[in-house]
Amino acid sequence: MILKKYTPEQLAKAYKTACMAELQALKPGNVHVFADGHGMTIHDFIKSADVSADVIAQPDLTVGERILYTVEATQQAVGQNTNLGVLLLCAPLIHAVLHTNNEQTLQQSLSHTLAQLSIDDAKLVTKAILLASPAGLGGSDVHDVHHVPNVTLLEMMRSAQDKDRIAWQYANAYQDVVAFGVARYAEAMAKWQNSAWATAALYLGFLTRNSDTHIKRKYGEALAVKVMQEAQRFEAEYWVTDNPKLVQKGLLAWDASLKQRGLNPGTSADLTVATLLVSCLD
Repeated sequence: MILKKYTPEQLAKAYKTACMAELQALKPGNVHVFADGHGMTIHDFIKSADVSADVIAQPDLTVGERILYTVEATQQAVGQNTNLGVLLLCAPLIHAVLHTNNEQTLQQSLSHTLAQLSIDDAKLVTKAILLASPAGLGGSDVHDVHHVPNVTLLEMMRSAQDKDRIAWQYANAYQDVVAFGVARYAEAMAKWQNSAWATAALYLGFLTRNSDTHIKRKYGEALAVKVMQEAQRFEAEYWVTDNPKLVQKGLLAWDASLKQRGLNPGTSADLTVATLLVSCLD
């Protein structure tokens, strides 16, 4: 489907809508309208969406500038990392929409955007990552973010794709989002006609599809796999019910258990926001 033109104001609104919709869903282990967690409140995320929306959609910025400037705005507003993954995922998507021609699909424009990423983009994103200081940030033998990069942002992401699912999206043209996420969300909307329920189903889908790399970076592969296996049981229960409110009690208990253990499937939440944005635009 050919992508229609959007103004920066429309894109800022679509981005903010995606952020807010994700917060309305019960996402075990993550911050949502039912429960705060990990030293963060839902108000931190609402404020982060507010301050980053207009910045990320400014028309005359590079992808790297979109990411750095929104991270800076977020840090000034809430003083912690609430949205780095969301910004890393959404900035190329918004850039692609702003720079599409009249004959391109979103996928075509996104692929072009990723191919055009520069060394300067890598330098700006490295600065943004260090400023946000995400959990599990450590050293790496290849393109360590603690050193000034000498490769493009796409190359930098390719080198990290095996340990970071957000980097994997860059290296693989957002296939988790456009091939899996959009279809899963549409299926859930068709089943329940309720955005919050469909968003929770989407989040559970990402949790069961791959071990969450935010957990993996912080606690290791074994624990990330354990959470994925726990998610598979809850996802199965979720999809067989005609009324997800009937499984809400169990999801809230699992939410409390994950947070008690300090486990935040943040990458799955970030992919959820990106999918909601694409679903709105495409």
